[in-house]
Amino acid sequence: MKKIYLDNASTSFPKPKCVIDAISNYMTEIGCNPGRGAYEQSLDSGRMVYEARKLINDLFNGPSPNNVVFTKNITESLNIAMKGLFKTNWHIITTSMEHNSVMRPLRNLQDKLNITVDIAECNKYGVLDVKTVESLINDNTKAIVMTHCSNLTGTIMPIMEIGKLCREKGLFFIVDTAQTAGIIDIDFDKMGLDILTFTGHKGLLGPQGIGGFIISDRANKITDTFIEGGTGSESHLETQPNFLPDKFESGTLNTPGIAGLKASIEFIKNVGISNIRQHEKNLTSLFLEGLHRINNIEVYGPCDAELKTGTVPININGMDPGEVSYILDNEYKIMTRSGIHCAPSAHRTIGIYPKGAVRFSIGYFNTLEDIDKALYALKCISN
Repeated sequence: MKKIYLDNASTSFPKPKCVIDAISNYMTEIGCNPGRGAYEQSLDSGRMVYEARKLINDLFNGPSPNNVVFTKNITESLNIAMKGLFKTNWHIITTSMEHNSVMRPLRNLQDKLNITVDIAECNKYGVLDVKTVESLINDNTKAIVMTHCSNLTGTIMPIMEIGKLCREKGLFFIVDTAQTAGIIDIDFDKMGLDILTFTGHKGLLGPQGIGGFIISDRANKITDTFIEGGTGSESHLETQPNFLPDKFESGTLNTPGIAGLKASIEFIKNVGISNIRQHEKNLTSLFLEGLHRINNIEVYGPCDAELKTGTVPININGMDPGEVSYILDNEYKIMTRSGIHCAPSAHRTIGIYPKGAVRFSIGYFNTLEDIDKALYALKCISN
């Protein structure tokens, strides 16, 4: 029986062949650190890294390739952004649908910097009302940090409207694009972002272990470094360089990962984000329609595929979500994720804490056959 992968919100699989080839080619043909030598292969490595920065900056319409900083994942990016930018006694706003990669650093900073945090409550579908956010802004509010899309319900947040609000109020705006980068068109400038955090291994179709962020010049001016160390630049000094991207990139980069990410973004550009989005939306719509015809299944989040990504959480009445996920894998070879999905606040918001849910998440390489088989399996299990 063919295995069916429906856990793309965790990490996309399979990867395009060009990604695997790019990593292999880098490891066998280049293999050297960028910015650490004047020999040809080191220069080749440096050129490849710069080309990757340029591709990412172009993909998101960022301010400059130099404003693209590489990290190991989006969790590190969010920590650097929040712990470097936020100052003592600031008031910060976030939403009730956040992943722990936003919530945990905020809770840490509440203790360390005495920041205050207000949470904009979303409705039971995970939908955020901009007026709710606006009502929380006070004279000491300095920033809004939030996800572009819930990793639990797939609900797409009104980033454009929140960005406009931030510009009007002079607030810094940090966005977590873990669930949307490579799937939905994102424009750093039009959305009024100050820090866009991304990861390579989900919708960008790249390998694990590579992520990053794009930072605006105004945010960079007051954002402190997270770590310091060797950068290959200004090596005669014992102080950290103050220019981008070196300011935030200490130590050896995951250059094989960057090579893979470069190839995956080239793949996405060739396919077209609009085509990727349409494919996933079509499958999601069919999946949602099928779910609503099956008895004993609770579906969470928006029922309209236009309002969400391909992430769909469900429960079968009378069954533990872990049991359902196990049966799907063991008997039907369908891979899903069950539990709290590192987002307890989101589960409380939609009313399924602490039980959790079974999360199906559709990706670019899924097919109509995958959806049909998943619906058949759920019908069998729920009867």
